[in-house]
Amino acid sequence: MTRVAGIDCGTNSIRLLIADVERRPDGGADLTDVTRLMEVVRLGQGVDRTGELAPEALLRTLDATERYAALCREHGVEAVRFVATSATRDARNRDVFIDGVTERLGVPPEVISGTEEAALSFAGAVRVLAADDPGPALVVDIGGGSTELVLGEPGGPAPTPEASISLDVGCVRMTERHLASDPPTAAEVEAARADIREALERAAAIVPLDRVGTLVGVAGSVTTVTAHALELDRYRPERIDGARLAVDDVLAACDDLLGRERSERAALPYMHPGRVDVIGAGALVWAEVIRRVVASSGVTTVTTSEHDILDGIALSVARRDG
Repeated sequence: MTRVAGIDCGTNSIRLLIADVERRPDGGADLTDVTRLMEVVRLGQGVDRTGELAPEALLRTLDATERYAALCREHGVEAVRFVATSATRDARNRDVFIDGVTERLGVPPEVISGTEEAALSFAGAVRVLAADDPGPALVVDIGGGSTELVLGEPGGPAPTPEASISLDVGCVRMTERHLASDPPTAAEVEAARADIREALERAAAIVPLDRVGTLVGVAGSVTTVTAHALELDRYRPERIDGARLAVDDVLAACDDLLGRERSERAALPYMHPGRVDVIGAGALVWAEVIRRVVASSGVTTVTTSEHDILDGIALSVARRDG
């Protein structure tokens, strides 16, 4: 048994998973959560416009990193991996961020490619699927700055993607680029939708969407849409994880969230305060992905996974250090 930590620093949030890893005879590994945390730090604030990480965003993120480092020490973590994704890939001043994380955590953050981000998300997300779920599975990870689509067979000790792509459409990026009004105007929504659809056309040339047997969504935009579709009284991960809903129900939830005013979204009992401003764009991205996949493959249900890149990072630590 090895105790590891994975940290995922995206455009909108920074998340920590401390887990015990037990290796299986088939070469795979099982994770048991010790603690799983998320803070909205909005590292990608303004990056799409300026090309740089804002000083106040860096401060928020490094403060959270310091708290996570203390928790790793407190829980006796033996190995840690810090992964940074879209916002950091795009920033000219990322060296300031890298130095700050290294100083606080003792290990440098890895600014990974969209391809590796997709592979880690896939490895984590497919843990929710049953043995009889039809393959291949398409895992869709909607982040703040980017969205990853990754197709592969979910079985085996180390599920490996067959095809993947990272698109520069995410809930923070689409909000900052298009959705300025409260609620968004029809013209703003159409501009964002055109942006997303153009990206999905590029994705379809690389990832064969007509082969999708099971559609799986991960990350905060997707889990919040699922909570909305289920009409939960609070955020209940045990109800959300593995939820399989009809396509029409998910699309209705997406459209409803997109059309609400900010105050209405903030009042929802399962809405994280840091997601209020960007959930409309996240729901729009998810809806457009679903529509494109349904048109190509005919899938009728959508599965939500609470397991995602964090789980993939933790598993990668175990493989690398095992």
